[in-house]
Amino acid sequence: MSYALVFTDGYNRRASRWLKKHPEMRQQYLKTLQLLELNPRHPSLRLHALSGRLEGVYAVSINLSYRITLELLIEGQQIIPLNVSDHDAAYG
Repeated sequence: MSYALVFTDGYNRRASRWLKKHPEMRQQYLKTLQLLELNPRHPSLRLHALSGRLEGVYAVSINLSYRITLELLIEGQQIIPLNVSDHDAAYG
């Protein structure tokens, strides 16, 4: 079963800025999005729910340093990325 990634204008702007700062991460970032679309529960993504002020939001790992936070509307087969950032910014 495949899922649809739904990119908002706000996410596209944030992702573009992030990729400009981290051009070396482009391939890993794109691989993460492809895997997310195929199977959001794949073990290498390390999908997990956030808590506190980010309750209701999930995070997946690009690598040990960078995360993508997202809303998961899995019932509707849609995944809406919210932000891409380093570990501390995602959880801070």
